[in-house]
Amino acid sequence: MSALSDMATEKFVSGYNCAQAVVWPFCDEINLDSFTARNIACGFGAGISKRQETCGAVTGGIMVLGMLLGTRGAHDRSTTEETYAMSDEFISRFEEAHGSCNCRELLGGCDLNTEEGREQMKELDLRNKTCKVCVNSAVEILEQIISNLPEKSIDESDLAE
Repeated sequence: MSALSDMATEKFVSGYNCAQAVVWPFCDEINLDSFTARNIACGFGAGISKRQETCGAVTGGIMVLGMLLGTRGAHDRSTTEETYAMSDEFISRFEEAHGSCNCRELLGGCDLNTEEGREQMKELDLRNKTCKVCVNSAVEILEQIISNLPEKSIDESDLAE
């Protein structure tokens, strides 16, 4: 594990959701304070607002890639397409590692919106056995992808819109 994945695990274990835990270690790199980062990512945990759709570790990773690559303006399709391509690569690698990027599938069908599902989650220790593993994996995949990206500088015109 890397220092960033260790930080993500620490944040996840301390009570932050999967999306928040993935975004947090990259705050310096994406030029975002941790307060803003964790608030932006807050609704994406448990497969987006506990809907158990796309895993929060995945949506957190896509947020990081968007902040790193983003767009230079409304008519700049090249960086948008690059962000899509890198996000697709990230999702593919995550799916290859875990078999899916769907929260409910990753949790073996466990429904977090029912008392029975929440009990099953606890009994099977899925927060540690699945979610924590997904958080770590997402950060490690991001690190690999980011290490291969060219340096991108931000100038004041990027912030104007």
